[in-house]
Amino acid sequence: MEYYVSIDIGGTSIKYGILTVDGEILEKSSMDTEASKGGNALKQKVFRIIQEYQERYLLSGVCISTAGMVDCEKGEVFFSGALIPEYQGTKWKESIEKEFSLPCEVENDVNCAGLAEYKTGAARKSRVAVCLTVGTGIGGCALIDGKVFHGYSSCAMEIGYMYAGEEDFQTLGAASILSRKTAERKGDPIEAWNGIRVFEAAKAGDGICRNAIDEMCDVLGRGIADICYVLNPEVVVLGGGIMAQKEYLRPRLEAALAAYLKPVICAHTRLEFAYHQNDAGMRGAFYHFMDRQKAGK
Repeated sequence: MEYYVSIDIGGTSIKYGILTVDGEILEKSSMDTEASKGGNALKQKVFRIIQEYQERYLLSGVCISTAGMVDCEKGEVFFSGALIPEYQGTKWKESIEKEFSLPCEVENDVNCAGLAEYKTGAARKSRVAVCLTVGTGIGGCALIDGKVFHGYSSCAMEIGYMYAGEEDFQTLGAASILSRKTAERKGDPIEAWNGIRVFEAAKAGDGICRNAIDEMCDVLGRGIADICYVLNPEVVVLGGGIMAQKEYLRPRLEAALAAYLKPVICAHTRLEFAYHQNDAGMRGAFYHFMDRQKAGK
């Protein structure tokens, strides 16, 4: 039996597990990223995960999904925001293959999520698909005929940095902004509110929370419409923890998208919510690994 360790590195948590050659997750766990400790501390965490699994399984490879801009050929992070200090330049593929004598492949976390949704999730069998993750920031992935579109210099779909007026897309539309906006309007400390509480209050009739959610949906609708004008996707898949509120969000997001997208395009664009949710990064990293290994890269 072949076993693969798959590790999804996010700004908040690291999700990891063991998959079979058929993509079945045998076991999984998570830990805090502790991003503020920086890239070197993060590297040690990942090494410990691999080492512990190597002691229990005969591993055939290491699959990495990570925040930041990734050069898939080199398997390294060539750009990272301030959330994880000293992470830019981390050579995951080189260091893991040297340390553990195992093949390793690396891909951006949102690209992994999109690949998972295309292979076995909400974007399955689509010709052109877009996947967005809405969390601390906003990330994007485009898949054309099942292949992740990386762009000329591996920077395609960095949609969080798109400008919407005087601010960028993720500054206005990320889930983290929803909690902050609610707290400010209520005069509460920011830590008093999170996404779950905002939605609970909105469903109970809280006008401030409802307005904050509607404003977020309007920003997302406008941003998604802009992407659709460029790529004309068949399906837009929405992921991130906040999208667990799909029953509440779907009609609002569909209305917002319809307000900004011409009917002739909107009629052929469907919104879906991520099928794999928290496992998307791990699964996508595995699919990316298998694709590259089969291609002999």
